[in-house]
Amino acid sequence: MRWSVGIEAEGDRVFSREEIVELADAVADSHGVATGIGTDRYGAQLLVVADSRDDAIAVATGVFRAAAEKAGLPAAPIVRTEAISEAEEATEAGEPR
Repeated sequence: MRWSVGIEAEGDRVFSREEIVELADAVADSHGVATGIGTDRYGAQLLVVADSRDDAIAVATGVFRAAAEKAGLPAAPIVRTEAISEAEEATEAGEPR
């Protein structure tokens, strides 16, 4: 099942446009987008395949951590995660399964 997973990490400083662009490049392979320009948090929304919400968050967390390292961002505690499956998203939008 496909999942859309949002993750944010909170750092101890404000992150620049260039740093978040590097993160965006690093998550692009996972159909991801990055957030955090001008804030003390950096994050991403990623698409992953997993059997459950917990598995989706675990897979996305690994991808996110690797992307942050590749982008040269400091390791920071994850302060937010959320995941929604493709089926849940369709139901919320009122679409038939």
